[in-house]
Parts: sequence; C-alpha cells; structure tokens
Amino acid sequence: MPSTPNDGPERANWTFLSNHAHVLVALAGNPDLRLRDIATLVGITERTAQLIVADLEAQGYLTRTRVGRRNRYVLHLNGPLRHPLEAHHTVADLVRLVGPARR
Repeated sequence: MPSTPNDGPERANWTFLSNHAHVLVALAGNPDLRLRDIATLVGITERTAQLIVADLEAQGYLTRTRVGRRNRYVLHLNGPLRHPLEAHHTVADLVRLVGPARR
C-alpha cells in the first residue's frame, strides 16, 4: 500500500515553513504581539522568538518600535525570500499565501 503524507508519527515533527517564516506570518496577523505570544503561536521558546525577531530586524524584514511598554512591528513586505529557490518571491507573497485570513 503506498504511503501518504500523513503516515507515521515521525512525519508529524516537521513543517514546510521555518520558524522565521512562522514569526513573520504571526506578526502579519497582529503587529502588536508580545514575544511571549509569538513564542506560543509558533511553538518555540520566548528566547528563540527574541532571536528570530532580532534576525528579521537585522536583515531589514521588520522594524521594531517601542510604544509605551510594548513593541509594535512593521513588516517590510517587499523584501525577497532568502533561499535561491524562492528569491524571486517577496515576503508579501509568502504572507498572502499562508498569512492570516482576511474577512
């Protein structure tokens, strides 16, 4: 019998997108998320969320602005995806494809 994409427990431990992509998608849905909330949504530690946000900011994919005691994130959607196989697409393409549903 041929296998399907959902066969076996070992197949449940990976996803098609990286944690960096998950953080971008989460922030596209809510730019006021706290690092704690990002970590919970993505399934990573708060420290990892902090490192990913720092990576994304350092590479120009987002800007972090302090608003009172919270951060607000502005995504720079025109940036290209980083892998050569996807470099012809932008962050906007990714967010449009897998981002939060629009009502």
